[in-house]
Amino acid sequence: MTTDHVAQPTSAGKPSLNQALQAARDAYRKEVRLARGGARAAAAFTGLVDELLARMHGDAADQTDTPVALIAVGGYGRQHLCLHSDIDLLVLFDGSIDTAEKRFVKSLLHPLWDLGFEVGQQVRQLSEFTQADTDNPEFLVSLVDSRFLSGDEEVFRRFDTLVHSPQSVWRQPTITALLSLLSDRHRQYNATIYQLEPDIKEAPGALRDVAAIRSLVALIQPDGTRSVPTASGRLDEALDEAEEFFLRIRSIVHLENGRNLNGLSFDHQEAVAERFGSPGVAVGNKVEALMSVYFHHARIVGRILDSALSQADPSASVRPEPVGDNLRRSGEGVSFVDTVRASLQPKTWLGVFQVAIDSDCPVSPETLAFIERHGDRYTPDDFFPGTTERDQFLRFLTPKPGLYERLSEMHENGLLGRMFPEFRKIYCRVIRDFYHKYTVDEHTLLTIRNLSTLAGPDSTARQRFSNILGELDEPELIVFALLFHDVGKWTNKNHAEESVRMVSAPLRRLRIAPEAIRTVEFLIRHHLEMSVAAFRRDSEDPEVARQFARLVGTEDRLKMLCLLTLADVQAVSPETLTPWKEELLWRLYVDTYNHLTLGYGDEVIATARSNMSGLRAHRPPEISEHQVAEFLEGLPQRYLRLVEPRTVYDHILLSRDLESDELRTTLKKHEDVWELSVVTKDRPRIFSNICGVLSYFGMDILRGQAMSNNQNVVLDLFRFVDADRFLALNETGQSELTRLLQDVATGTADLASTLKGREEAARVKRDRMRVRSLVHFDHHYSDRYTVLEVSAANQWGLLYRISRAISAYSCDIELVLISTEGSRAIDVFHLTRDGEKLSLSMEEDLRRDLSQVISTADGSH
Repeated sequence: MTTDHVAQPTSAGKPSLNQALQAARDAYRKEVRLARGGARAAAAFTGLVDELLARMHGDAADQTDTPVALIAVGGYGRQHLCLHSDIDLLVLFDGSIDTAEKRFVKSLLHPLWDLGFEVGQQVRQLSEFTQADTDNPEFLVSLVDSRFLSGDEEVFRRFDTLVHSPQSVWRQPTITALLSLLSDRHRQYNATIYQLEPDIKEAPGALRDVAAIRSLVALIQPDGTRSVPTASGRLDEALDEAEEFFLRIRSIVHLENGRNLNGLSFDHQEAVAERFGSPGVAVGNKVEALMSVYFHHARIVGRILDSALSQADPSASVRPEPVGDNLRRSGEGVSFVDTVRASLQPKTWLGVFQVAIDSDCPVSPETLAFIERHGDRYTPDDFFPGTTERDQFLRFLTPKPGLYERLSEMHENGLLGRMFPEFRKIYCRVIRDFYHKYTVDEHTLLTIRNLSTLAGPDSTARQRFSNILGELDEPELIVFALLFHDVGKWTNKNHAEESVRMVSAPLRRLRIAPEAIRTVEFLIRHHLEMSVAAFRRDSEDPEVARQFARLVGTEDRLKMLCLLTLADVQAVSPETLTPWKEELLWRLYVDTYNHLTLGYGDEVIATARSNMSGLRAHRPPEISEHQVAEFLEGLPQRYLRLVEPRTVYDHILLSRDLESDELRTTLKKHEDVWELSVVTKDRPRIFSNICGVLSYFGMDILRGQAMSNNQNVVLDLFRFVDADRFLALNETGQSELTRLLQDVATGTADLASTLKGREEAARVKRDRMRVRSLVHFDHHYSDRYTVLEVSAANQWGLLYRISRAISAYSCDIELVLISTEGSRAIDVFHLTRDGEKLSLSMEEDLRRDLSQVISTADGSH
């Protein structure tokens, strides 16, 4: 807390406030353009803002006689104002706040607002600080960095004594608030520093963590020493270096955005790398060099934060106790007793991490640093010299709570890479596919965390998958496969096959049993297959499950691949594994399991009988069995697998006495997913028109299916998410949607004209992400359909345009599966024409037209 008094200059002969601010920003921008917008530039800019506030204070001073101090807090108090940072300000009165004081505050703040500043102000009385304000944790923490700006210094000194003295009642509540805010913030980022597009301010390991470290140290050591406690020394200096690097990046991001946004997006990474002069010829190489330095600094910040947190933990002073041969446990974690002995026995190092898992505690920072110092001397074989050590490692990989944390420690201090040099190939590896949210190595470790969660006490949310895990005799093989499933991403080759090639050496060194080797290689080679079958194929088609059963071959391999897929998809980003995808994955597992255990023919017959029995049980009296049979005749078997009995009867009622120009609908909501049923007589382009209407209202379509019966009744079923909350926010939303469907069907409304305005708006707002388009036909996957897969930049109305082009060839769209991967849309169509697969010549013609549709839509032509 500083009390350097800022002079209050008169306005005579001085530039206006706006001129002074613009001059300060221009000077700051000049430094930022040269990638020099670090702590010194931020402090200079902050100092000029201080002067502006002093002038404003002087202009408003005659509004009140009550002693008042202006105090900078938070980032402003740290003198870290960026170009468009908020100003956090405490206006502190030594007396009651009445009309005059309110006029003073108004006269002070209005000029700030007029200058365009976002101000986070707190107006308080000094008497309020005799007790800690525990209801406002952000305010509590911001006071750690309080700095005197202007006004009555005595008011500030009394405030400083109340809040920051060693005996202050604010100290412990502030520590508690800081730890709570820190935990909540890290949880938002999946508690990992390895974000592909990190928020330079909020992400773990970034600026907010640097501030948290300094605050913790100030609170833990209120005597003013303020040294950062570390195991390996020199980390005070390393913390300064990391902070300087992050501040310079943040200043460039502010310059690029023109506002207070701190996300280091892929585009901004290119701009930052260019301004820093990162090494490399291609843009991608420059960005990878930049992000490698970023993760280096973030890791150091993370380590220092862990050390500071251990100091803040009351249990850190627990007396050490022995927990194994040459091992002890204390408040800081598990450590070696005799480090000289341990330095000569690398085969014992894994035991530290095993004991840490068993004791539900970390490995001590000193021990992690010790292993990092001595690890370079040893080869992979030195860690696994005999059968005992090899078996110990496999037991260590058994999925359980704490495994991710210990593997992360081993990765951070280099031990994992020393044991398995193959894993070092993906160290901080960045794949810029606009889909994955984390680096390849962190994604890998997160898959193991996801799997381990299924073995923990909080697994009830996915109990059915936990049950599968409990049925396996060798679940550690899944972890082994996950550890190496993406190591092939170090190159641009087929990463699954490259990963299989690379895992052969570790398997050989560990002398894994031949059958286990085949299992691990199978899981790695096919780790993408189940997600493709579940999310991009018709999982209701028995043929899909039959082919997948043929791939996996055994129940154990099915179980392992299912769990691996669940963990892998969930680790892409927190939003990727939606309840919808989880349910699709589970359905494919159950259907494939039935194929493996019951046999295909019996399963289909049993399912059909079961569904017909269910239909009879729920048949309402106004519908006869003859009407049921008549409606179902000609519909595909998957209809009975897909639709609940009550919904079948809704469809039968909709189809009664249907005129040739009629279109009838039902719209229902199940949790977050809406289901639209459309019943009409067969007509051209009905499926694509429904897609267009749903797109017009901003719906994200999850799945669409079209089918018809022998009475020429067409049934289109759509599941979608109300992404823009149109239906939730508009009472007449449902009727508007169904009315437009009716008008388009009858020709009353011209859909192309209706969509034109939305298409133009979408073109203006289109994302700049570069996504390679692909149109691929699979003529062999299904016996009944031609499978068309279209991959393109995710854009408004894409499904409508594609389905319209398909309809121009008089093709029947039997099923469409829709998914998005970041900025990429992947739409998979199951097509027939006149009840048959498409000819090869038609595939080529359709491929040409679809490529034209996509390229025109994304602006490449």
